[in-house]
Amino acid sequence: MPEVVFPLDSMKRFTEQRIVGHNRWHPDIPALVQVKPGDTFRVHCREWFDGAIQNNDSADDILNAPLPSVHVLSGPIAVEGAEPGDLLIVDILDVGPIPQEDSGPLAGQGWGYTGVFATRNGGGFLTEQFPDAYKVIWDFRGGVATSRHIPGVSFTGIVHPGLMGTAPSRDLLMKWNAREQALIDTDPDRVPPLALPPNPNSAILGSLTGDEFDRAAREAARTAPPRENGGNQDIKNLTKGSRVFYPVFVEGAKLSMGDLHFSQGDGEITFCGAIEMGGFMDLGVELIKGGMDTYGVSENAIFMPGRTDPQYSEWLAFSGTSVTLSGEQHYLDSHLSYQRACLHAIDYLQKFGYSDIQAYMILGAAPIEGRLSGVVDIPNSCSTVYIPTEIFDFDVRPGTSGPHQVDPGQGVPHSAA
Repeated sequence: MPEVVFPLDSMKRFTEQRIVGHNRWHPDIPALVQVKPGDTFRVHCREWFDGAIQNNDSADDILNAPLPSVHVLSGPIAVEGAEPGDLLIVDILDVGPIPQEDSGPLAGQGWGYTGVFATRNGGGFLTEQFPDAYKVIWDFRGGVATSRHIPGVSFTGIVHPGLMGTAPSRDLLMKWNAREQALIDTDPDRVPPLALPPNPNSAILGSLTGDEFDRAAREAARTAPPRENGGNQDIKNLTKGSRVFYPVFVEGAKLSMGDLHFSQGDGEITFCGAIEMGGFMDLGVELIKGGMDTYGVSENAIFMPGRTDPQYSEWLAFSGTSVTLSGEQHYLDSHLSYQRACLHAIDYLQKFGYSDIQAYMILGAAPIEGRLSGVVDIPNSCSTVYIPTEIFDFDVRPGTSGPHQVDPGQGVPHSAA
C-alpha cells in the first residue's frame, strides 16, 4: 500500500483530524502535505457532508443537510517544483470505499446514499417535478450496489472522485467571485439561487487562523461548481486508471480532492445524485513544465479515462428535445432536451411499478450515459439517456407481453419542508 500522506480517523470529525483539510477554494490555504513528481501516495477522503447523513429510512437529514459546510476536501497537497503555467499530471491508481471498514455509521463503511435536495436547498435537475427532499440508501457487496428503497436493481460501481482540482491564483479567484456575483445580481431572490457567493459561515481553511482566516473566509470560493481549476466536475469516468492533466495556477499546484462516489449516472441529475461515500484514493503525480502553453490548456483539465468501467452491452435509450412540458419551443436548449429525455425515462420506468422518485434515483445513481446527440438542427437540440438493461432483475425492454410489475417495496424516504 502506498504511504498515507493525508490520513483520516473515521472516529473523528473533519475538523478534529491531525491534518485538517478545507471546504473552500483560496490560494492562501497552506499545504501541510508535500509530495514530489514521481511519488505515489494514498489520500483518505471524507464523505462530503462529514457524516451528517445517516443509514436510516428518514430523509430529514437530507432536508436539513448543512450545505454551507461542503465539500470537506483532503488537501491542499503541494507538488515540489510545480509553478504557474505547468500541467500537473495526476494518475488515479486506485479509488474505493473506506478501506478495512465494511460496516459502520459513515457512508463508505459498506454503504452510501443518494439524495434529492429540497428546492430551497438547491433542488436537483428536475426540481420542478421533485421539490422535496428524498434519500436512498445503497449497500455495497463485491463491488455491486443494491438498495432496500429500490427493489429489483443492482449494478457494478463506477467508483470515482466527484471533485479534484488545483488551487486558483488570487486573480482567478477574484474573477470567479466577480462573474458569479454578476449572475446573482440578475435575480438575487431566485430559489434556488443562481450561484453561491463566498460565505464565511462554516468555512474550513486548513491551518489558517485569526485575521488571515477571517480575510480568506470572506473571499474564498464555494466548492459546488466546476471551474477552470477542475473542481466539482462529477465526471463518472474518472475511475481507476485515469490520467488527468490539471492547469497549475499557484506555486506547488496545491492539489485537493474529495466527494467520492461509488457510482453515478451522467449529469448527477438529482444533485446529491451519485452514491456518496467516504474512502481513499491512491495517486501518482508528475509535471509537464510550461505545459499549459505547450498544449493550449489555459483553463479546465483534460483527461484520459480509465478502463475499469462496468462493461454493459445492452442499453435502452430515451431522447428529448428542447420543448417544455407545456409545449413552448426553445432554441437549441440542450439543458432542456436532457431534462425531457430523463422525464421520458422516468415515465417509462413507472410502467414497471416504480414510483417517479424511484425512477429518478435510478437515473442519478446507476451508470447511465447521457449524450448530446444533436445540437445543430434548429430549433430542437436532441439529448439522449442510455440505461443499461442488465441492471434490472427483470426484462425492462418493451415486449408484446407488457411490462413486468415490480414490487416497489417500502419506497423512497421523503421529507417535506
